[in-house]
Amino acid sequence: MKKTRTKIIENRKARYNFEIVEKVEAGIVLNGHEIKSIREGGVALDNAYAREKDGEIWIFNLYIDLKNYKNNPQDIDNTRPKKLLLKKKEIKKISLKAKNNGFTLIPINIHFNGQGFAKIELGVSKGRKKSDLREYKKQQDWKREKERLAKKT
Repeated sequence: MKKTRTKIIENRKARYNFEIVEKVEAGIVLNGHEIKSIREGGVALDNAYAREKDGEIWIFNLYIDLKNYKNNPQDIDNTRPKKLLLKKKEIKKISLKAKNNGFTLIPINIHFNGQGFAKIELGVSKGRKKSDLREYKKQQDWKREKERLAKKT
């Protein structure tokens, strides 16, 4: 049985601004209105981050556009914290890395798995310094140039 993943949105800035050490896939606790909006692409990962709170991992600043789904504008909370579904062993491992080594939990992408459940891919990552960003950009440019040269031949 082949796993199919339908990618909804990707945080491309995460790969540029952070060095991703490890990736973890987690489920998200969502309301019906939120999942409808995510299916239509009304989600933004730009400023989102995750951290441990009371022995659970929560994601903060994940923007989900709800203006088409809520009748009362006072009810709309587009950036409410959302709980991530992980096993206790995974939570301990991730939170230890975040506390002791100074790693950050950054969402890389949101996708639907083969069963249609929304999943989020978190990156356990370390922030890049300005000099590292320049070096990373040079490497990416060189990769693109190599691919162009390979296509020509």
